[in-house]
Amino acid sequence: MIPPEFTLRHLETVRRFITNIARRRCLHMNPRRWSNAELRKLAPFFGGDVVNVSGFMDEDKEGGHYRDYFTAAESYTITNYAGSGEVGDGSEGSIYLDLEGTPSADFQRRFDTAFCHTVLEHVEKIGPAFENLSHLTRDALIIVVPFLQDEHYRPGIFGDYWRYTPLGLKALYEAHGFQMVYLNANDTPWYPVYLTAVGVRDPGKYPELPASPWTPEQRVGRQTYVYPKGVW
Repeated sequence: MIPPEFTLRHLETVRRFITNIARRRCLHMNPRRWSNAELRKLAPFFGGDVVNVSGFMDEDKEGGHYRDYFTAAESYTITNYAGSGEVGDGSEGSIYLDLEGTPSADFQRRFDTAFCHTVLEHVEKIGPAFENLSHLTRDALIIVVPFLQDEHYRPGIFGDYWRYTPLGLKALYEAHGFQMVYLNANDTPWYPVYLTAVGVRDPGKYPELPASPWTPEQRVGRQTYVYPKGVW
């Protein structure tokens, strides 16, 4: 029996203590570290012309750059909302792309692979945004999005509108002519949960791509919310 003096404040202290221990022991499940490891594994399979969409400075927040992950790329382009003409809009030489704008004929199937890391939660009009992403690529679209994360935004710069599920990503891919051939999640009660997904137009081009660890029918979040596996 829980003693009456054991308040919710005490319970929250215990929860935080357990969570901090788990985070120190499971540092590899930190969402950025985890998604970077996923991309290091996947990116070498995708060559040709690669674009990092809304990639800002192209930094992986571990001291590296995503450009270096795509070892088979023949060219590597970064887009940002205002392009390189705007101070503070990211990497020098980045090109202008408004994900919510009308797809430009200049970008029609211009790249072999489009890559988009933790951007789509910040785009209010997800339909036009995904249409623009599919417009860019001749074949592959690699996406990292949050399933579970605290709300984060900068007023006047970008908002925070959406969270994604495996079934939702599968539906978005299929609605735009892709087959989702890879899906994974850092499902955990200790950290924000990300999804990493790959959609392609021609699965036959990637026979050596690693098998998908996750399926759209698997329910993300059970580690967090289903007793006794979670402590939230």
